[in-house]
Amino acid sequence: MSDGTEKLYVYAIVPGDGLAPAVTGIDGSALHMVGRDAGPKAVTHRHTGGPFDGPDDDVRRWVLEHSEVIDDVWKTAAAALPVSFNVIVRSDTDTEATATEQLEGWLDDSADTLNQRLTELRDTSELRVELSLDRALLEEVHDEVSGMKEEMDSRPAGVRRLLEKRLQKTEKEIVDRVADSIYPEIRARVASHCLDIEEHRSTAREPGLTPVLMASCLVRNTDVTALGAELTALQNQQPALSIRFLGPWPPYSFADVSVGDDRPRSGADTEPSAADAPTKPHGERP
Repeated sequence: MSDGTEKLYVYAIVPGDGLAPAVTGIDGSALHMVGRDAGPKAVTHRHTGGPFDGPDDDVRRWVLEHSEVIDDVWKTAAAALPVSFNVIVRSDTDTEATATEQLEGWLDDSADTLNQRLTELRDTSELRVELSLDRALLEEVHDEVSGMKEEMDSRPAGVRRLLEKRLQKTEKEIVDRVADSIYPEIRARVASHCLDIEEHRSTAREPGLTPVLMASCLVRNTDVTALGAELTALQNQQPALSIRFLGPWPPYSFADVSVGDDRPRSGADTEPSAADAPTKPHGERP
């Protein structure tokens, strides 16, 4: 519901080089740029309500429309810092600064940091790399449990059930041991093609697959093909590797931008986005 106060809904921060968004925002909202002179600019729409909230289908549509704006800006501008869904800047009742003045002030105060990060992210993409071991294809498993399977086939049903549990435990231990042994080399080879890498814990396992490396990678656009070739080489070296290579996307995991953090708290309404999975220390497989 509208409260009658004009606010600014923020999608992304871009360099101040005359970008004109080619798409509309959430619910067809007209987009415009906020920012002074040649400094960083914010892609926004004028907003008179609160954070977007409602039925799941509506929220999914709004998030998709938010992401489509970021994707368009990322493809058009030299670089882009994505802003989380539901970041809304409002006026300050104490200072009587408008939402535009609030946002311009933050952009001015943060210009050095924003410009540095935009320069670092110029011509880059985020890629998702997921490498897992397929238990059914791992030769070490076959070599070590083939005898157990032969023994199990000759035993009564009750004994077979006990042996099946022992077999599953042994298979898991073998796969975990192999995953631990190959993780350092795999991480190093993937990271060699990345400007930055953010690892994630795997919260759910697909049946028969044991995660080795789950990571978001910040990669120069010219290095995307090389990273794909490296993954192919890893799979040729270890045929039991199951690989998912997703993207490219705007650098969501590497934006490091929170609009208004150093402005008065009354200057922004924020709805937190889903947090990234926690990272793990280098050298230790999740």
